[in-house]
Amino acid sequence: MSAGLFDGICAAVEGRTSFDRLEARGTMRLALKAAGLEPASLTKDQLRVVLERVLPDELTSRGVEDAASVCAALLEDLAGLAEGQHAESPEDVFQRLGG
Repeated sequence: MSAGLFDGICAAVEGRTSFDRLEARGTMRLALKAAGLEPASLTKDQLRVVLERVLPDELTSRGVEDAASVCAALLEDLAGLAEGQHAESPEDVFQRLGG
């Protein structure tokens, strides 16, 4: 569960579409909102469902051709994302540096 998972899938959306970073993140936020989910508490299983059921319509409405294929590729990308992946907080960095 982490925002890192959200960041990873947004980067994948950006790479697989013509969206810039802001468009990719906004589209994913809208898809998650439609599913009643929050980026910070997202799990891989929840994200898988969003990619299968919600995101294709979101992409189609934004002019992405063959949204189903894009989502299938994103599902493959999802397999490579770590669920516990997260950005380090300042406290984590200082703890690591301070020993």
